[in-house]
Amino acid sequence: MVVDLLKVTPRDKRYYGVAVFSGVITGVISAFVKSGTEAILPPRTPDRIAPPVQMLNDFGIDWHKLVYSYSEQMVYWGGNAIHIIFSIVAAIIYCIIAEIFPRVTMCQGIVFGILFAIICHGIALPVLGLSPNLAQLPLDEIVSEIVGTCLWIWTIELLRIALRSKMVET
Repeated sequence: MVVDLLKVTPRDKRYYGVAVFSGVITGVISAFVKSGTEAILPPRTPDRIAPPVQMLNDFGIDWHKLVYSYSEQMVYWGGNAIHIIFSIVAAIIYCIIAEIFPRVTMCQGIVFGILFAIICHGIALPVLGLSPNLAQLPLDEIVSEIVGTCLWIWTIELLRIALRSKMVET
């Protein structure tokens, strides 16, 4: 079983340029999916600042100044920009890994997505001081992040498959 998980694609069947291109496209689109999920299943209570916004604060950037007007509403884009950049980078990494280790795409990427959510929200964000540790996270936040991350990676995987099939001759 472990051997099957580590099975690699032959070098001549790997398309890293396609993976990077796909990662950029899927990263942007999936970031909007994740944001939409968070609008329906808010991951935090209103008193907690979102980790991307906290990152801006930690870097001394006033996120209140990162704003534009759309449809007569003020939109604070700073936190969303961090989220989109993070999504692009993560999608590129996922697409490159999928070129080498095709089993990373099992269950259309959902297994990877669950592990990714645990690593990011259960380990990395608490270590960086951007969120409470996993034991202190409310169940609502855990559910929101797992559902959102699964939909995020599923979007990446479905689009990755479509883009790769259009760009690579088999």
